[in-house]
Amino acid sequence: MENSNRAVASLILGLVSIVTWLFPIAGYITTILAIVFATKGRHSEKKGMATAGLVLGIIFLVVTLLNSIFGAILGVLANL
Repeated sequence: MENSNRAVASLILGLVSIVTWLFPIAGYITTILAIVFATKGRHSEKKGMATAGLVLGIIFLVVTLLNSIFGAILGVLANL
């Protein structure tokens, strides 16, 4: 895949991760792929798209992680 295509893919995956963080497995997949494609796409002429995808990927990776932790805590507390 060409680097400029990776930059576009990272932005699209970053935007998709705005919704997928609600479902942790999908959230992890989309955010990690956004980060990977963004790091590869930063060496293209579409560096801004790659940067936006990287920022969105990192932000929503953290949100997905917090959602997973919160869900695990609620699951444990529901069984008490």
